[in-house]
Amino acid sequence: MKQPIRLLLCLSLLASCKATQVNTVPPETLSRPVADTVQAVVPPQVKQETGSYRPSRTLSHDLIHTKLEVSFDWDKHYLHGVATLELRPYFYPQDTLVLDAKNFEVHSVALLKNDQPAPLKYEYDGKQLTIALGRKFTNHENYFVQIDYTAKPDEAVTGGSAAISSDKGLYFIESDAAVFGKQKPQQIWTQGETESNSHWFPTIDTPNERTTEEIFITVDDRFKTLSNGVLIYSQMQNDSTRTDYWRLDQAHAPYLFMMAVGEFAVVKDEWKDVPVEYYVEPAYEPYARDIFGNTPEMMQFFSDKLGVRYPWPKYAQIVVRDFVSGAMENTTASTFMEALQVDDRELLDYNWDGIIAHELFHHWFGDLVTSESWSNLPLNESFASYAEYLWSEYKYGKDEAGQVLLEQGENYFQEAETKQVDLIRFHYNDREDMFDRHSYDKGSRVLHMLRNVVGDEAFFASLHHYLEKNAYHPVEINDLRIAFEEVTGQDMHWFFDQWFLASGHPELSIRPQYKEGRLSIEVQQKQNPDSTPIYTLPLQFEVWNGEQKQRLNATVHEAETTLTFKVAQKPDVIIFDPEATLLAEVDYAQSPAELAMQYRRSDNFIRQYESLIAVVEDTVSVTEEQKQTLLTEALKNDFWVIRQYAVNAVADMALEDPALAEILASIARQDPKSLVRADAISALAAIDAQQYLPVFKAGLQDSSYAVAGSSLAAYAQTEATDKAEAFQAFEDYNNVNIAIALADYYVMARTKDKYAWFVQKFSSVDSQSLYFLLNYFAQYLAATSSDRQEEGIKLLSQYAEKHPEYYIRLTAYRALSFFTDTPGVARLREKIKDNEKDEKLRMIYQSIP
Repeated sequence: MKQPIRLLLCLSLLASCKATQVNTVPPETLSRPVADTVQAVVPPQVKQETGSYRPSRTLSHDLIHTKLEVSFDWDKHYLHGVATLELRPYFYPQDTLVLDAKNFEVHSVALLKNDQPAPLKYEYDGKQLTIALGRKFTNHENYFVQIDYTAKPDEAVTGGSAAISSDKGLYFIESDAAVFGKQKPQQIWTQGETESNSHWFPTIDTPNERTTEEIFITVDDRFKTLSNGVLIYSQMQNDSTRTDYWRLDQAHAPYLFMMAVGEFAVVKDEWKDVPVEYYVEPAYEPYARDIFGNTPEMMQFFSDKLGVRYPWPKYAQIVVRDFVSGAMENTTASTFMEALQVDDRELLDYNWDGIIAHELFHHWFGDLVTSESWSNLPLNESFASYAEYLWSEYKYGKDEAGQVLLEQGENYFQEAETKQVDLIRFHYNDREDMFDRHSYDKGSRVLHMLRNVVGDEAFFASLHHYLEKNAYHPVEINDLRIAFEEVTGQDMHWFFDQWFLASGHPELSIRPQYKEGRLSIEVQQKQNPDSTPIYTLPLQFEVWNGEQKQRLNATVHEAETTLTFKVAQKPDVIIFDPEATLLAEVDYAQSPAELAMQYRRSDNFIRQYESLIAVVEDTVSVTEEQKQTLLTEALKNDFWVIRQYAVNAVADMALEDPALAEILASIARQDPKSLVRADAISALAAIDAQQYLPVFKAGLQDSSYAVAGSSLAAYAQTEATDKAEAFQAFEDYNNVNIAIALADYYVMARTKDKYAWFVQKFSSVDSQSLYFLLNYFAQYLAATSSDRQEEGIKLLSQYAEKHPEYYIRLTAYRALSFFTDTPGVARLREKIKDNEKDEKLRMIYQSIP
């Protein structure tokens, strides 16, 4: 599962959220859970509580096969189901069966004998169904239980987490036009991770169980359906309803079951003899191949890399509305949030390959081989996160892959400021706690280190062995370690114990000294040994003299070590960890000259980027001339991320240097990367908006939404007389960059006739855009003293009370603070606060005046 997009939230409504704050951020950086955006108002915790011991679930029965027959009551949001389960005792004889079945109305339970039902006695507590089987069965006997039930997910008391915002399992999507004016397609979809599928069918809802499945879905004929496996047939039931029969003959975990219903366009593709399908809303059918079209190549790449062919009979990807996470790797049918539905212009700014690769890789790591317990979740999520690096490395090159590693490291270190726990952890408070930056980002970086420790050939040979040996079985961390040991012949406890089974990371001090042909490097591990191990660390140093380089290798085992090497002369620069492999905080003092040389000599993006930041942000004593020289070089760097950083860093200097400003103008006109052009336009607007008006006017015609959005924001700062006409031409666009640029202008210009435009946008944009627009809407109402202010306050209160996304409710609640002097608003805010059911949001409200 990919965690949801991290929104770039302006927590202060008084701050002006410029369009450039949105358009300069590629989706690769938008993977942190939404909860992280409100840490400023949540009391920090030094460490996560230890929690209770969480073993894998004890299995009394083995679930062999699951047959489901389902239909729907749209008015009540009910699912009517008949589940026929084939089971046998796992080892010991059993006369009682306990199934997970949450918030059902159970109509009957029967034991099938020669296909005839014999009623069974049962007890039901709303969460589990306890069935008396009538006699003891041994593990040599299969038996069949049939349950007739109604699932009522909307009547359940549900929870959720930052990664998965709701856990009710089954979701009916209806138009909510009566409240928000937003027309949405009718859909039904499911979300099973962690243990939520038992909200819509009875099962043994645990990741160490596996079952084959078949499902008969009866729907109105206008709908298409999707489920696991292959569609065997579709059969009309009467003039308006149809039953689709889906079947998967390979066993998988119950949380990986899925079902979706809706009016989708299905774009067909293939990889070898495997059908590949993309389900999108009809409006996005022309772009489905542009969004998902790299999937067959990914399937080939991962199959080749792992030496294990994609193991399932089909692969479908479906985009649904209001999804409760970023995406989910249901076996043969991954589900994605609606943000992936973009047009060809949006794809000029970014692609969604990272999340697509993530969910696909789960079909080996998570679906084929499944973590036996949530304690071992990194065996699913760390691998899927590392797939983002692998695909980027293969498809887009070393620099783009380096950006993935950099982001993952930053994500982990941000979380590590308040939370450091074992990667594999057998103690936690709630299984949802496992879906954090440790399981995703730290785990990915740890796998990258493991790859570099054993070497490429051994790494992928070990993964091949692990998958072949454990296919269609649950696994724990020792299974992975043993696979590496069996392939390499090496004991791997030292690596797995310190990186998977301990918390924290190395905190290193590096101090080199040269004397008479000898280079001494003092390495200190300064992490707290009471909570974090003293690591065994293979280290590398790259020593440069002029054009010549030398690689030095060593391994440290102690808290303090001095490494000694023979070198011909005093090095010009020593690059520590030149491939940026090690996950560590490093204190390594370098001079401006050394940092500049490291930038110029290194062929690793992360090392170049860090050198540039150290110089520009004055972490070393550096002159303005040194800084400008390096930034001017960076403006010509081959990799767009470094150019983008340099564009933003050089903007202030360009105020005083016309030559730099002209370089920025050239970049704004012709840089091959749209996000770099967009930032250059924003920089020019800060230098002299009127002088560069022709650049902005040309940018309005750019195919990139990012560039057009920046150009609109910049154009608004000029003295152009055709602003109203120019802006009106963009009012029908729903892209976030365009919408926010317009909203910002309408607030600043106090344009009085845009109330209807804001409301229309609310019903047309995704939740990320809506967050920003609600902020601007409040400012608009306050700035224009709109005669519709009372109506606007009522609309904000509806969002604060009723929107399904908690961060939208939060921003609407905060927006009401603009009107605390308006009679009744203070009381309204108190009512909203008192009625809020989300505990994390209630806690945030306590800190908001």
